[in-house]
Amino acid sequence: MKYSVTIFLSLLILISSAMAEARTRPLIDDAGRTIQIPQKVDRVICSGPGCLRLLTYLEAQSMAVAVDDIESRRSTYDARPYALANPQFKDMPIFGEFRGHDNPELILTLEPQPQVILKTYAGSMGYDPIELGQKTGIPVVTLSYGDLGRLRPQFFQALRTLGEVIGKQQRAEDVIAFFQTAIADLEKRTADIPAKDRPGVFVGGVAFKGPHGFQSTEPAYPPFAFINANNLAYDTGLTGKELRHSDVSKEMIVAWNPDILFLDLMTLELGNEAGGLHELRTDPAYRSLTAVNDGKVYGLLPYNSYSKNYGSILANAYYIGKLLYPDHFTDIDPQEKADEIYRFLVGKPVFDAMNELFMGYAYKPVPVN
Repeated sequence: MKYSVTIFLSLLILISSAMAEARTRPLIDDAGRTIQIPQKVDRVICSGPGCLRLLTYLEAQSMAVAVDDIESRRSTYDARPYALANPQFKDMPIFGEFRGHDNPELILTLEPQPQVILKTYAGSMGYDPIELGQKTGIPVVTLSYGDLGRLRPQFFQALRTLGEVIGKQQRAEDVIAFFQTAIADLEKRTADIPAKDRPGVFVGGVAFKGPHGFQSTEPAYPPFAFINANNLAYDTGLTGKELRHSDVSKEMIVAWNPDILFLDLMTLELGNEAGGLHELRTDPAYRSLTAVNDGKVYGLLPYNSYSKNYGSILANAYYIGKLLYPDHFTDIDPQEKADEIYRFLVGKPVFDAMNELFMGYAYKPVPVN
């Protein structure tokens, strides 16, 4: 009798394990790890810079059951279109600190519980994904955020991985196609412009893990690359992180004396007495620049705000293209184009709301004199 009960219990355990296994499916995340996730996922949390942005792009923001604490902060300069389009994020439960510094105890108190934790920048900041999974018992899927330049394949793969997790594969492909079509359109419009007709340009004040002054730039700034602009900060000898962010010496900017200057408006977050705009208005070196004296300094929507603002990058490219080569962009109204992009990616037109936060300086000359 005792032997029969033991066999029965063993069989019961095997059947229960098989049933549990049947309710999950394997998934290979962007770190190459095979993870068992539920067959159907409709409750998640997004950890790390840009993660909730990607969820919004896939029209799945309602799946988030909590957010990290950056969403609850009341910043004067909120440059994140996905957050502006979803004000409900500000009032949702908090599961940890921004930049991936999750709190396992808080996660375990969430009701309802997330079925999957999605995590960006897992290898460079925040809580270790393996340890987080062990402490919470919740599968952690890492996503490679990528960029729109050299790491564009990683960005597209992140969308596909996320789509597979939440059952939004077709939307992921639609978003990828949207970016590919826009970039191809930008490149085609400007491909035949002779080098001599391309003015020298520079963008300063680019944010990187916070606001910076005018020397801060992106040597491989995608909006310039998409329209084949003469980006004076680009050097084919640069590699890796140098291509993604760099502080250019003031002396170099003066030596270049760009024909046209662009100001990333995230620099305004440093306040009235600091940042790129203040420097352009007061620094004697910058005051000597031809573009400053001629009023050819133009405001751009922030490139980075809790990682790269992919929609704003496309919108900026159309504005810069229209400014530099108006004959090639006669059908484009930059503000309308920006809202067309935002409607598709985040569900709402948010250009006016964002521009108002940045003193109305986006896509027009910035007063530096």
